[in-house]
Amino acid sequence: MSSNESILVNKAIVSDFLATFSRGDVAGVLQRMTDDATWWVSGAIQGMSGTYEKSTFGSLLEGVKTVYKTGAMQFKPTSMIAEGCFVAVEAASYAELTNGRIYSNRYHLLFEIRDGKVLRVKEYMDTQHAHAVFFGQ
Repeated sequence: MSSNESILVNKAIVSDFLATFSRGDVAGVLQRMTDDATWWVSGAIQGMSGTYEKSTFGSLLEGVKTVYKTGAMQFKPTSMIAEGCFVAVEAASYAELTNGRIYSNRYHLLFEIRDGKVLRVKEYMDTQHAHAVFFGQ
């Protein structure tokens, strides 16, 4: 496979992953991750920030589904660039919470792909907004 073909394939993998995430399909998200995958969240928010292994990430996603009216947070990619096994995504999120709050954040997500699956994700976001919506008074 040429370098350009590999880049297109990796972008398609990430697009599919984000669409699956946006449906609240936790099993589908986990199927699209390698067994040794990790997801890192920026900041210092207790219960949100830090590094999650695949199994703990799945538990986090299942738990947070209950706070979303639709059972899922929408991730809408606004731009995507790729090089080698890396795909960088700018994205916007949207979710109505069961407590009436609206979560609408901006993200930069860096995906690393291995053997057609997500190996690592680094998630950068407005942590102040996330804290206010999920943990604020």
